[in-house]
Amino acid sequence: MRGIYPVQGRIFRPWKNGGGETAEIAISPVSATSETFSWRVSTAWVASDGPFSEFLGIDRVLTVIEGGPMLVETREASHRLDEDSPPFAFPGEIPVTARLCGPALLDFNVMCRRPLRAAVSKGPLPHAHDFDLALLLAAGGGLQRLDLVDFRERPDLVTGLAGIAAIAVRFVQP
Repeated sequence: MRGIYPVQGRIFRPWKNGGGETAEIAISPVSATSETFSWRVSTAWVASDGPFSEFLGIDRVLTVIEGGPMLVETREASHRLDEDSPPFAFPGEIPVTARLCGPALLDFNVMCRRPLRAAVSKGPLPHAHDFDLALLLAAGGGLQRLDLVDFRERPDLVTGLAGIAAIAVRFVQP
């Protein structure tokens, strides 16, 4: 179905650094690789401590969906992330490590090649919005939990998904 990326059928593959698994949900342009995308969204299972992969020129936003918590450590600070944490943004080229403080966790990742940016929020979808994408955190509107909706392709779903918990993404051109 156009503009809907269902949770069923996602294939998890090893991370670039071999320390975990990710399932790419959508990428732009569609034929892009990890070296040529403008933006990419994925989910990942984090089951062990370790470094994040380096992505030069990429800004990242990580949001915990379930499990954890984990400490995300940069040279400047440690950030405790769990299901209740807001999205955490960081440059893809800085050294970052993760340390699990609980069970394995599932997270949602948004990656943008600069100068493109992503504004990411977590909470109920409003009745009117300008989000580009939303990863549903609950079933609703005939869709399943963790389905991704591209509102640019499916503006007809904005009203029907109002009030559904989601991680929402708006891409911002400078």
